[in-house]
Amino acid sequence: MTHELELYYRNFRDLFRNEGWKQLITDLKENAVLINSVEVTKDSNDLYFRKGQLTIIANLLNLEAQIDISEKQAEEEEEVETN
Repeated sequence: MTHELELYYRNFRDLFRNEGWKQLITDLKENAVLINSVEVTKDSNDLYFRKGQLTIIANLLNLEAQIDISEKQAEEEEEVETN
């Protein structure tokens, strides 16, 4: 793995251990419940806006898992290349 890629993953691991990240994830989970409420949706434009918000929140909530998978794949590819 290149030095830049190692640094990339290390920076994300540092981010995920940070209390601020944990607080952000908690807030996003709470906000997702409110945003997902159809009762307060005004019209179809608001519905699509909320759908976009939920997509972004889902991406952030899944970011740690995505980075973990990506790092493992990079390590496996490196192992295959060295053998």
